[in-house]
Amino acid sequence: MIDLILGGARSGKSRLAEKRALASGKQVIYVATAQNLDGEMGARIDHHQSRRPASWTTVEEPVDLGQTLAKVDSPDTVILIDCLTLWVSNLLCLDNGSHFEKHKQALLAALPQLQSDLIVVSNETGMGIVPMGELSRRFVDESGWLHQELAALSDRVTLVVAGLPHQLKPAKTS
Repeated sequence: MIDLILGGARSGKSRLAEKRALASGKQVIYVATAQNLDGEMGARIDHHQSRRPASWTTVEEPVDLGQTLAKVDSPDTVILIDCLTLWVSNLLCLDNGSHFEKHKQALLAALPQLQSDLIVVSNETGMGIVPMGELSRRFVDESGWLHQELAALSDRVTLVVAGLPHQLKPAKTS
C-alpha cells in the first residue's frame, strides 16, 4: 500500500500521515528528510519529533531515499516519509541538482519492491504563481512531475486543505 498525502504548508498533512501510521497498528519507521541547517528549521524538526510516539524508529535521510527504503523495509511495517519536497530541495541544492534524476529513479524503482506499507508526505507546490528564479521554477516543476509519477504508483492519494483531507484517489477496498 502506497499512500501519498499532499498539501500546503501547515495544512495538516503530517498530522494525517502520523494518524494513519498509528492506526495501522504496525511498527512505524519515520524517515525524516529535513536537515537542521538553521534555528527555524530546527524548531520545525523539534515540533515534529515531539508529536511522534517513542515506539517509532526515526531514520534521518536527506538524499538516498531509495537505498534507505530498501534497507528498512520489512513486512508488518509502515514507513512514513516526511517530507518529499524537502528531499527534492536537498537534491537540487546539492551539486546543482546534477544527481536529482538518479536519486528520483532509485526511489521510484524501490517503491514496487517494498513489503512495507508506505505513507509519503509532500507539499503541493504548483498551485501558486510561477516563481521568478530558475532554481525555484525547477523545484516546482520537479516536485510536480514527481507527484504525478508517485500518484500513478499510489493506492491512495489525499490532498489536505485546512486540516481537511480530500480523497483524490481513494484506496481500493478488498
